[in-house]
Order: sequence, then structure tokens, then C-alpha cells
Amino acid sequence: MSSVLADVDRSVDAIRSADPRTAEPFVGLILGSGLSDVVGKLDDLHTIPYPEIPGFPGTTVVGHPGELCVGTLDGVVVVCCRGRAHLYEGHDPVTVVHPIRTLVRLGARGIVITNAAGGVNRSFKVGQLMLITDHVNLTGQNPLIGPNDPALGPRFPDMSNAWDPGMSDALRAAAKAAGAELPEGSYFGLLGPTYETPAEIRMVRAMGADAVGMSTVLEAIAARHMGCRIGGLSVISNLAAGDGDELDHAHVAEIADAAGPTFFALLQGLVARRSTWWEPS
Repeated sequence: MSSVLADVDRSVDAIRSADPRTAEPFVGLILGSGLSDVVGKLDDLHTIPYPEIPGFPGTTVVGHPGELCVGTLDGVVVVCCRGRAHLYEGHDPVTVVHPIRTLVRLGARGIVITNAAGGVNRSFKVGQLMLITDHVNLTGQNPLIGPNDPALGPRFPDMSNAWDPGMSDALRAAAKAAGAELPEGSYFGLLGPTYETPAEIRMVRAMGADAVGMSTVLEAIAARHMGCRIGGLSVISNLAAGDGDELDHAHVAEIADAAGPTFFALLQGLVARRSTWWEPS
């Protein structure tokens, strides 16, 4: 067994010991800036601080508490990573994706990856949620570099349908039922921690970006490598450089927090429509 898989399995064992419900099929969530308070709406909530889980990285960014939360939503188990580690904090790619690999190894039937993002598409409005339908990794890093462990996934994973069509359809239907706008687009992941310059935004806009941020793409790669379905939602928390006010993380988190009720409605709809994506891919 590779050291990566062994480290993941140590995390799995610790989580299952702390909450046996994680042995059941469940919905996984990676909660980005401003969306972590959604866990308060889950039933029978149990919180496990990251320091109590072997291998889980510490979090340093405001809005990323660093807790694994287990609860239920309409009778379905939900396991949330409340906060994430980022490359710009000095973590290596394997550390960044350790939590999502753990969710997959635990038995997640599907994982929703969320983030706060800058709106590059000029038709977007601050506070909207965007359905991620594709992504571009501009971080210059990849969690699959190095020897490949076939127990995790193939050497060359196919990313042509990285964002699961069934989960995306369920989120679209949930948005329609909730009367919420849900524009779609491509998320471009950059390294950070600086916000992008106007010239960089012009570049990614010309390349086809709809939203830009500093997370998500490595997690998506790792989850798909392991064969797990993923869906994605970005909170358009600010307009990209050159299109709005000066960028500030506190304001970004505040806008993302306001999107929480809509996000929870979409999560409820996703769970209710799980027949379209629940079966293993």
C-alpha cells in the first residue's frame, strides 16, 4: 500500500471510530469561504476538529474553521469538510486533496465542491451561485504527480466529464424548483494568494473563464481520479479585478455567507433527486 493510501486509511479509521454513520453511503461536501454555516441546518450534527483526524491539514484562512461535520438531511447522511487547505498556505498538492480523498475512501456517493469566486463573466451578479460545468487548472500543480497507486485510480484519468452530468442536472432542477438563478460556467483555478490583476482577468476571460478562484481544481482532479462523482458550486462573491470595487477577503466572505440559504435549498434538492446520480459511477 502506498503511503498516500495508508495516510488516507488512517483518517478513514479515525472518522469511522468517531461517527459510525460514516460507514453508510453519504453525500460529501467541501465547504468554501462563507458557506460553512450550512452545517447548522443538518440534523444530529457531530463535529470532529481536523486536529483529531490523522493527516488532516490545519486551516488558517478566515471562514475555514477546520472541522469535519457529520449530520443528516432528510434522512440522508451528509459529511462536510468545513474549511479547506490551499496551496498558497504552503501546503503541497497531496496535503490539499487529503480531505476529499478521505471522503471518497469513506464511501461518498457524490461530493459537492464549493468555493467563493470572482465573477469573470460580465453577465454574473455578486451573490449568485454558479454551477461549475468545467474547470481549468492554472495552479501549475497536480496531486497526481509522482508514482501512481492503482488502488486510488488510473495513471491517466479521463477528465472529459469531470463534473458529473447527473449531479449537475439535479442541481439545475433544484434551482428551478427554488426559483433561484443558477448560471453555469467554467471555473479557472489559480495559485493565489494575490487577487488577479486586470491584465490576468483579461487573459482568462479571453481563454473562456466564467469565474476564477484559488481552490477546487486539485480536489476535483483527486476525486475523479478515484472515480467519485462531483458537482460544483461557486458563490460569485465579487466581480473580478477591473469590474468592481477593491477586493477584500472579509467582503468576499460576507457575500458568500448571504448565499447560504440558496445553497441549502440546492443541497436539499440534490438529496431529493439523488436517484439520478446516487449509484456508483
